[in-house]
Amino acid sequence: MMKTLDILCASDLTQASNTALHYALGLAERAGTRVTLLHVLGKDERAGDARELINDRMERQVMDAGGDGKVRVLLQEGELLPALERETAHGHSLFVLGTHGPHGLRQALFGADILKVVRRSAIPSLVVQEESPLQNTMARIVMPVAGHSDIHTLLDTVCLLARLHASEVHVYQLVRPNEAPSDELLTNKGVMLDRLRSEGIRHVEVNEPSTLFSIGFAEPTIRYAERVGAGCIAIMAQASDEYRYMADAEKERMLTNAPRIPVLCC
Repeated sequence: MMKTLDILCASDLTQASNTALHYALGLAERAGTRVTLLHVLGKDERAGDARELINDRMERQVMDAGGDGKVRVLLQEGELLPALERETAHGHSLFVLGTHGPHGLRQALFGADILKVVRRSAIPSLVVQEESPLQNTMARIVMPVAGHSDIHTLLDTVCLLARLHASEVHVYQLVRPNEAPSDELLTNKGVMLDRLRSEGIRHVEVNEPSTLFSIGFAEPTIRYAERVGAGCIAIMAQASDEYRYMADAEKERMLTNAPRIPVLCC
């Protein structure tokens, strides 16, 4: 649980990772835990003075974020994605990281690679963007109904975030004309609503008619989340069988959404 394990935050020493650290510290303060700030050293950062310079920059990043005494700086070597994946399995509760969106490259955390990172993570991930709002109370969390066989880890994390922030959770389903929802969607929706009800978490069941042509689910979900002022969108990182043929593009669109709403992935 987040109250006993620390929060892992990835840093590539850019503004996006500054934003990620800000979110990690805010969550850690609410949960009564600490933050581990991880940087994976590139080949030209591993020796002598270069390594020390990176460590000094990390310490400065922590100080600038007001994280003195609350953050452990961790430097690791190796290929980026495998190193991140390994560390997520080492006793952390949540992985917070910043993406630079579909344009621009910093440590390869963008586009399809950010999707690879969250899919390989052993723990839930919270993806933020450089310009995600620093003052984010997460008053509302939008959780689209998914047809996955196991939504329980995502639901556990949504419930935890909702309790920490006194959030209202919007269980969101897009209703398309002449298209009946699958049995998997209906079952999972019932599971979501029952769990939120049993936990005493404020929630809203949203059945939004599809009024604009959209093949996927990402754009309608993002528009809805922006409209209600959501502080977070919660999705499954893996594709469900129902939408596998278009899932990667849809997931990437969610992670790099234009309103820059943070996205929780499991």
